[in-house]
Amino acid sequence: MKNRLPAPVRRLTDSFASFTTGQKAVTIFAVIALAIGGYFFATWASKPSYAMLFNNLSGEDASAIVENLTAEGVAYELADGGATIMVPKDQVYDLRIQMSGAGLPANSDSGYALLDKQGITTSEFMQHVGYQRALEGELNKTIGSIDGVQAATVHLAIPQKDVFSDDAEKPTASVLIAAQGNTPLSNQQVQSVVHLVASSVDGLDPTAVTVADSSGKVLSAGDGSTVGAGSGDGDQKTAAFQTQMNNKIQAMLDKVLGPGNSTVTTTADLDFDNTETKTTKYSYDPTVPALSESNSRETYANGGNTAAGVLGPDNIQVPNGNANGANGSYESTTSTKNNAVNKTEEVRKAAGGALKKLNMGVIINSAAAGGMDPAEVEKLVASAAGIDTTRGDTLAVSAVPFDTTAAEAAAASLNQATTADKQATYLSLAKTGAVVLILLILVFVAWRAGRKARRQRLTEEELARLAAEEEAERARRASMSTQVEIERANDQHAEDRAMRQKEIERMVDDQPDEVAQMLRGWMSERR
Repeated sequence: MKNRLPAPVRRLTDSFASFTTGQKAVTIFAVIALAIGGYFFATWASKPSYAMLFNNLSGEDASAIVENLTAEGVAYELADGGATIMVPKDQVYDLRIQMSGAGLPANSDSGYALLDKQGITTSEFMQHVGYQRALEGELNKTIGSIDGVQAATVHLAIPQKDVFSDDAEKPTASVLIAAQGNTPLSNQQVQSVVHLVASSVDGLDPTAVTVADSSGKVLSAGDGSTVGAGSGDGDQKTAAFQTQMNNKIQAMLDKVLGPGNSTVTTTADLDFDNTETKTTKYSYDPTVPALSESNSRETYANGGNTAAGVLGPDNIQVPNGNANGANGSYESTTSTKNNAVNKTEEVRKAAGGALKKLNMGVIINSAAAGGMDPAEVEKLVASAAGIDTTRGDTLAVSAVPFDTTAAEAAAASLNQATTADKQATYLSLAKTGAVVLILLILVFVAWRAGRKARRQRLTEEELARLAAEEEAERARRASMSTQVEIERANDQHAEDRAMRQKEIERMVDDQPDEVAQMLRGWMSERR
């Protein structure tokens, strides 16, 4: 049965049979590991590369597309909670065309496509509602295409126009945005959303657009004030300003005193009220002629004698004994000029976040300060921080010895942890190296044992072949009838014998142990 096997298989079975128990265990383990590795590699290599087919899908569209893919037998993966469908990369474009032909994604907010469904019997109210829904759907898709926006929902309040009313109501809008991941929208992105909506609706003012995110935070209020999702409220802005100021002053002190030899604490008072100041100035140019000018003059004089006295009872004049009246005189002059007046109106709007007051405290390590004067440090900090005493800002600088025991203990703990990590890394590498070395030794031992078995088998086969050739040569020589043939055969035999002798000598030189063992076996058999 064994002789029927192919020669390579027989050699493998013979080599494996000559292994020791340990060598057989290592060989079996290596074959099993190779088979498992080959299986995982084949699985990984056969797995297709996926690409996005559609994203930002509604639940209805995702369900319809998945049902269609399942019916076609196409492999797919879902991502983003089912809003994104992934398919094999080489089938993306074909599947998009196929889904488009099937009307997928249908998209319930199909924008202006809703207007195609209106018939001639549609009422004016339904036309108004349909137009509003179509406009909302278009805005949803437009805002959803902005980078960083996962989905958007727009609600419009567009009043119907009344031809008999002079005071028409203004439209308003609200936008709900779901950002991608945990990345908030910037102020610029919020402003772009506001102006996109305001520019899409006739008569809609940007101040009438309210934007909020999915967490319920207002990004843009209806009064026109914008609060970016990334900027936070007043407390966050104040904390950010204080941190920025601390870092700036701390970086300067670290260069002068060295790291860890100073600490800075800042308390800022910011004004987040939006203020508007309106100033009106009037002026005129004296060199410019007046627009109009009018003069009026009145003169009165009386030099005659009149009766003089004081009125008595019943309005009867009582003579005062002076018959000569005083000389009378009256003069009145009026001048009016209308000049061209220049009028200048200036409106200033101040956004919230202005600095009202800044308080800062700095502590430096007296051991590291050396001969440095704290007053000089105070001047440097005041100049760098922009301290304004007229605004009520305060600055205090003190030099005190620092307690470094905690820092030293932390440094020692860090060094110990670093040393322990290095030792663990070295130990892991040593274990891995030992395992690899043992495996290499086992493989080498198995290879040597197989090589030795193959040499022994080849030696036995070679000696048997030489013996058979020698026996055949003897029989051939015995069958020769003439002397010439015998002589020629002797010459040929001499050459063959010399060649076989060289081969035997080469085998004795290369494999002396195997040849000696073989000769001992033959000698014992002949005995």
